[in-house]
Amino acid sequence: MSGLLTTEEYKAIAAGLSLPTQAFIDGSFRPAISGKTFDSANPATGKTHAKVAACGPEDVDFAVGKARDAFEDGRWSRLHPRDRKEVLIRLAKLIQRNARELAVMESLDSGKTIFDCETVDVPETVNCLTWHAELIDKIYDQVAPASDNHIAMVVREPVGVVGLVLPWNFPLLMLAWKIGPALAAGCSVVVKPAMETPLTALRVAELAMEAGIPAGVFNVLPGGGAEVGEPIGRHMDIDAVSFTGSTATGRKFLRYAAESNLKEVTLEMGGKNPAVVLDDAENLDRVAAHIVNGAFWNMGENCSATSRLIVQSGIKAELIKRIIAHAREWPMGDPLDPVNRVGALVSQAHFDKVSAYLGKGIKPLLGGSAKAGFVEPTILEVQADAPQSREEIFGPVLSVLTVASFDEAIAMANDTEYGLAASIFTANIKKAIRGARAIRAGTVTVNSFGEGDISTPFGGFKQSGFGGRDNGIHAHDQYTQIKTIWVDLADDEDEAVA
Repeated sequence: MSGLLTTEEYKAIAAGLSLPTQAFIDGSFRPAISGKTFDSANPATGKTHAKVAACGPEDVDFAVGKARDAFEDGRWSRLHPRDRKEVLIRLAKLIQRNARELAVMESLDSGKTIFDCETVDVPETVNCLTWHAELIDKIYDQVAPASDNHIAMVVREPVGVVGLVLPWNFPLLMLAWKIGPALAAGCSVVVKPAMETPLTALRVAELAMEAGIPAGVFNVLPGGGAEVGEPIGRHMDIDAVSFTGSTATGRKFLRYAAESNLKEVTLEMGGKNPAVVLDDAENLDRVAAHIVNGAFWNMGENCSATSRLIVQSGIKAELIKRIIAHAREWPMGDPLDPVNRVGALVSQAHFDKVSAYLGKGIKPLLGGSAKAGFVEPTILEVQADAPQSREEIFGPVLSVLTVASFDEAIAMANDTEYGLAASIFTANIKKAIRGARAIRAGTVTVNSFGEGDISTPFGGFKQSGFGGRDNGIHAHDQYTQIKTIWVDLADDEDEAVA
């Protein structure tokens, strides 16, 4: 993309969009078998922009059947790795070609700022798909050591039909995180986008057909959790489920698997992520910029968001002053205005949830206002046992906690049921490494906020998830089975060696 447009230009694109509204099954758009629909609304205005097919268990059965047929006849699963790679690269190029349309569609559906959609979500989606495509013919199988009379091959095979259940906070990017390695492995997929944000997954499915992904391999079923998510979780012919979302819903998928066919389940769930700032941290202005980005990017609707600032008392006042200054550079408003960095929360229900954490006798150091779907960046100084310090808010709210020492900071960082991400800021390399190793989280950044990149595995400890990792070569483990092929080379007269 050649740079950001004006608000008026984005609104013109929005007015001209043809929004996908039907389920995508076996290579074509179809209404829900029941004929039911639900309203897809713009969180920033509350106005309905599409009536989308509301799929149910019968649609899940139909899509899974088509996905199974496609997997078993090998139209994708047994395609040469080079050919799968070329198709996925074509899909990435089609997404790039339609990048602006997808960015506006994503903003309208989710309340995300067009700034983020244009500069992060769509480019990273393209990068993710390209990376996994290029990896397809570069992952080698193994030969295990065996006797002279045997060959022991260790090979990867696609797991089969996979249910991919997406969150609403990064609809397009989380779709890429899952379909990239799943399709690269040769699986057939049944995607359930979040009910709040179905549009871009449906559009990408259409582009996937144009790229050459065979019918039945890539299916998208919009609808509710009870109507689509649970039937996916319980389906006897789905081999694995990869879920990103709340910890409460993740627990359900474990139960669904236990009560059905014991399908494999990978969970990436919540976080209450700490940023530990020690009193020897250098360049507090840069530290403050990272804290603000971690706390308020994507309106804090990010499982790896910095939601707890754990700071040593000696630098607390100076750091808070700089954080407030940087936070004021994050304007809030119309998501289609590229100047704005903070948009609308995804739904009225989520706005109500986040708003409930404000007030309660706590005077904010910054912000605290919530109105008509928008919550301004807010900083609260709280005690360690406060709900704002312990519960995942999933909004633009930063809780500040004060500690006296390195050991106290690490203990407080670990005092949570979650373990997804963390960061530590210090000029002392020994403390940085000791702290990073001591904090129980799947990703720990040093002197920065972040999640690594596409080459590094992403996932959590404790109630933040388990069963596999997104991103990196490790993501392919979710969608493959490891098989041993043992070949006996002994002649009849030779004594076989076990």
